[in-house]
Amino acid sequence: QVQLVESGGGLVQPGGSLRLSCPASGFTFSSRGMSWYRQAPGKERELVATITSTGGSTNYAGSVKGRFTISRDNAKNTVYLQMNNLKPEDTAVYFCSAYVTSTRYWGQGTQVTVSS
Repeated sequence: QVQLVESGGGLVQPGGSLRLSCPASGFTFSSRGMSWYRQAPGKERELVATITSTGGSTNYAGSVKGRFTISRDNAKNTVYLQMNNLKPEDTAVYFCSAYVTSTRYWGQGTQVTVSS
């Protein structure tokens, strides 16, 4: 059974930082690319960042490029999202995701609120 459990969200002031974590289980983590998505109120879920199985390649949405960093630790079966210089428009529920045997799996999400 695939399980993804996000943590690390919270309330932060503009310009602040947060680090999200997502330990995974139920599949061979080291052989799967991983992704972070987010969904703001009233908006569709959007892709934020992706990382290949080895961590050798990453991609980012234009709105977060240069501010967010996706990384992974295959020894800990965990993917991370380091978010710096946060802006109010980054406020959303953040989800990690894995595509395993033709099914996309999601965690429960963690709320990130950027406000002064």
